[in-house]
Amino acid sequence: MAANNTKHILINHSSTKEFSNNLSMAAQTNESHLLIIQDDQGRKEFILDRPVYSIGRDRSCDIRLISQFVSRRHATLMRMLRDDKKHSYYYRIVDGDAGKPSSNGLMINGRKIPVHDLKNEDEIVFGPQVRAIYYLLRDSMRTGGQTDSSEYDITLINPGMTEDFED
Repeated sequence: MAANNTKHILINHSSTKEFSNNLSMAAQTNESHLLIIQDDQGRKEFILDRPVYSIGRDRSCDIRLISQFVSRRHATLMRMLRDDKKHSYYYRIVDGDAGKPSSNGLMINGRKIPVHDLKNEDEIVFGPQVRAIYYLLRDSMRTGGQTDSSEYDITLINPGMTEDFED
């Protein structure tokens, strides 16, 4: 179960995808959204960068879950703009698809909920042995893509230099 306080994981971004407005929200806010799924086939990681994802057992789903206990169209993820001036966003998960709920519903952080605005480390249970954890990754170290050399303190010692001190 996720804690009430938000933890942030620091990462380095090597590239970001541009959205239709030619400005990447991730680049502006230094955020990434990650969904780690565990199902009958094991662990899968999805970097979320699109406006809508379908989740379910059906082959046509954007995020396919492998389990007989999961509905064909189990849930929908929608990107929502925050009410701040940073142009950041979050993801909302909705049970089912097009108004039709899934058979088992969604358990989020131990509670059965039909709609939920995802927060860092939220746990989503789709059915027995099928779960996901959502992460909001923030790269607070990046400022304009430049790295300050004082950020790293590396001391290199040549092994040959220590021979003078051994007597």
